[in-house]
Amino acid sequence: MALPVVAIIGRPNVGKSTLVNRLCRSREAIVHDQPGVTRDRTYQEGFWGDRTFRVVDTGGLVFDDDSEFLPEIREQANLALAEAAVAVVIADGQQGLTAADQSIAEWLRGQSCPVLLAVNKCESPDQGLAMAAEFWSLGLGEPYPVSAIHGAGTAELLDALLTHLPPTPEVEEEEPIQLAIIGRPNVGKSSLLNAVCGEKRAIVSPIRGTTRDTIDTTIEREGKRWKLLDTAGIRRRRSVDYGPEYFGINRSFKAIERCDVCALVIDVLDGVTEQDQRLAGRIEEDGRACVIVVNKWDAVEKDSHTMAAMEKELRAKLYFLDWAPMLFTSALSGQRVESIFAVAAVAVEQHRRRVSTSVVNEVLQEAVSWRSPPTSRGGRQGRIYYGTQVATRPPSFTLFVNDPKLFGDTYRRYVERQIREGLGFEGSPLKLFWRGKQQRDAEKELARQQAKSH
Repeated sequence: MALPVVAIIGRPNVGKSTLVNRLCRSREAIVHDQPGVTRDRTYQEGFWGDRTFRVVDTGGLVFDDDSEFLPEIREQANLALAEAAVAVVIADGQQGLTAADQSIAEWLRGQSCPVLLAVNKCESPDQGLAMAAEFWSLGLGEPYPVSAIHGAGTAELLDALLTHLPPTPEVEEEEPIQLAIIGRPNVGKSSLLNAVCGEKRAIVSPIRGTTRDTIDTTIEREGKRWKLLDTAGIRRRRSVDYGPEYFGINRSFKAIERCDVCALVIDVLDGVTEQDQRLAGRIEEDGRACVIVVNKWDAVEKDSHTMAAMEKELRAKLYFLDWAPMLFTSALSGQRVESIFAVAAVAVEQHRRRVSTSVVNEVLQEAVSWRSPPTSRGGRQGRIYYGTQVATRPPSFTLFVNDPKLFGDTYRRYVERQIREGLGFEGSPLKLFWRGKQQRDAEKELARQQAKSH
């Protein structure tokens, strides 16, 4: 059962994102002293009393201006209200009642969703009621004086919220698979999200940096629940000024760290850029499962050989993600967009997979029989005694050898390749740890000393 939604509405710079963070006890929503930071709908989970709910943050509403992004922000606010059990409209108590507040109140009176009025920036308990009193004239009911920064008045607001929310179901649902949509600006990440959701879930624009927050969307595909994380386009650090884009990119890196699988979106018209390679390296370094999504395939003139040639060209530059499956999609036409979930589900399964020690050693024995470990100039040959899987997410293996220094990068890559060929793990990186006899002896001695001291 889906959680009830609480929509946060208001004009720019009244503290909507700060209040969302306060209500959800988080710092997920980007807060910056600049109008227009929030543009899309962003969701977080909140809890109060015996109820759990989702809070949706929206962009600042302006009705008398159709300049850049403002019509799209109004559309996103409309969509938020359409799914909300209750809306909270935020006003600025320090600035007082404005014509923009009156426009929003008039618009809300035409909506079917119940509305609560919160007057923010009322830090003083004594003056808060006086500051809020001015807003009775909006006709939206009792104004609640709150301070999103300090938390004053938020308990009373939450108590009022609960009267509009249904009880939280007691059935525990399985945690959704988190799929982060990662890529440079303007490669089509938000278009892919909209194509999957079948609605304008995120604002799409040719202007770089349109998406700033990480946008969470929960859907069901392939018999599983998925949480899609549409992230801000990641540019080079030296190209990014401190501000909303800087915070958005940091959110994107955090999305990579917390997700189960990444969809790395590549623009087929641009090919693989240096920044794409950096992002691919970040995904591998963080040990995330990955699917490479080559977007805008509809814009390419092709024949029966084009896809194979293009995949070869792209993989040559993304050689360190040679384990990641590659899909050619079009967010515009919807071509192969749904296939992302089937491929990503396999990658997640492999990322979480565990193999028995006996099977690992069968693969290692075969690898050694085909190609013996190297021999040093002094005549010492490397020996692999045995291997075992020590972790998942990503699958990690420890190989016990006579001396790790005897195994160069070429042979280590060969062993990893043999493990992949023998055991699969498509869509998931692998980690191999090489431990020598001296390391094992030192660890045993340390354990013996610790046991003796106790």
